[in-house]
Order: sequence, then C-alpha cells, then structure tokens
Amino acid sequence: MINVTNLNKSFGDLHVLKNINLTLEKGTIFGLVGINGAGKSTFLRLLSGVLLPESGNVYVDEIELGENQELRKNVFYLSDQPTYTLHMTIKDLKELYKVFYPFDEKTFQSILDLFNLSEQMILNRISKGMKRQAYIAAAFASNAKYLLLDEVFDGLDPVARLKFKKLMIDSASVDKIFILTSHSLRELEDICDSFGIIDEGYFKRFGHLSDELSKLTKYQIILKDKNPYPILDLHLNLLYFQQEGRVLTLIIEGNHQPLEKIFNANDYHAIDESSISFEEYFMVYQGGATK
Repeated sequence: MINVTNLNKSFGDLHVLKNINLTLEKGTIFGLVGINGAGKSTFLRLLSGVLLPESGNVYVDEIELGENQELRKNVFYLSDQPTYTLHMTIKDLKELYKVFYPFDEKTFQSILDLFNLSEQMILNRISKGMKRQAYIAAAFASNAKYLLLDEVFDGLDPVARLKFKKLMIDSASVDKIFILTSHSLRELEDICDSFGIIDEGYFKRFGHLSDELSKLTKYQIILKDKNPYPILDLHLNLLYFQQEGRVLTLIIEGNHQPLEKIFNANDYHAIDESSISFEEYFMVYQGGATK
C-alpha cells in the first residue's frame, strides 16, 4: 500500500506540487498524466525517496518512507532518461541493481529472453527501446513491490508493449503496485485500472478509469444545414462542443434525455453515440470546455 498525505514540493519560487493526497492498494496499475511540467516526474521521485518534500508524507506499507533505506528496497523508480556509462553492458546494469535490491537473476534473464536481449549488449550501442526493455527487466527482477515507471512505453515497439503489458497484468494480480506515466494515453487506457491528472500542482481528476469514462458520452450529429447550431439553448451539461460544417460534436457529462427527444427532428439527419477515450477525457478536462 502507498499512502501520500498533504505532499508539497517547490523548486525555488515554483510550487510544483500542492497538498497532494493519494492512496493506492496492492494490485493497482495507476496512470499518472498531465501536460509537460505538471509535476509527474517530481511526484515519482518523491514517492521513491529520490527527493524529499517540503511538507507532507509518503507512507509505504504504513511506514513513513523518508530516508528509510530498507523500506526503499520495496520501491523501484525508473526515470524517463536513465543514465549509464559509456561502455556499460546489460550485465553491468544487473550488477549495479544487485547492490541496492534483493535481485532475482532468474527473473532478469527470463525477461531478457522475452525481449531477445543478452547481457553482453552495450547500452550505448543498442536502440532506445532495447535500453528501455533492459531497465524493465531490472525493475521486475529487483523484487520491489512498487514500480514507478516514467514514460515507460517510450521507444517500445508494438510487440514489446504487448509483452510488457502482460508482465504488468500478471504481476499486479499478485501484490504489486505500478505507477506509470506516458504521453500515450491510449497505452495507459489499455492497462490502467485507475488514474490521476495533475494540473497546477493538484490532482485535477482521479479515480477508477472505467467509472470515470462511463460518466461522459460523445455524440456526432449530422445537421441538415451548415448554420451554427444554437446548442447552448438546449441546456445540456456540455463539456465540449464543436461544429465543423454540418457535423456537430458534443461531449456531455451525466444522465440526460435521449438527444432524439431534445433535438428537433427537422434539424438533423442522424445522431451517432459513442464511448469516450481516455485521450478525449484528458483533453476535455485539461483544456476542454466548449468551443
């Protein structure tokens, strides 16, 4: 279990995180999203103990993390840009993490085999995606319960992404927590059961992903003419609307009457209803509103 209470972090005059609170139970795959500079990487560094907060606390299994070195063995943080030396091999990477974690070499080797990697490969001479795969192998082999993975899909090809997602699903069903960041919200939607959107230092939205997505409905209405439609006169709980020619797109929150009963039948040809994606959800609540 990870519990964060009233967490604050500043860099000089820049207040990056403001009274952040979060509780995650074991078996969770949590997607952490936000625009660049929102504080996602800072939050992961605070959870791992790499950074210390100005105020607030991070608890791991109900024990304050602080500078507790033994407790930190339960947390593995993978940066979006991990560092390595010029001639460092994957084997050297393994030896490095063995110093800090109760490392499982069998798991490490099995994941290398899954990604078709060998310990003799030099990190500086392989692709970005292959490097990421090597660090993923180290993360799972660390035996840490809580894996904090920043931009984890970056550089992974579609096959590698599927293999990695299966690893997470299999592990999360046991006792782990994964916290992931990614610019690909479609990838997070595939794998995450819960999420949080950081904006201006706060969690702007968070919760169970499928529950939150089910609260919104997207419609595309084919109108009979191109004149701007007086959509605001219908008094719907609109989060977003846009008209391009005769195509009117709406995103509506909450329950409402069928649009066929709200729109005048003489005004449209067809109304198409669809579910909303996580990417659309993010765009609506991040920059959203009506257009």
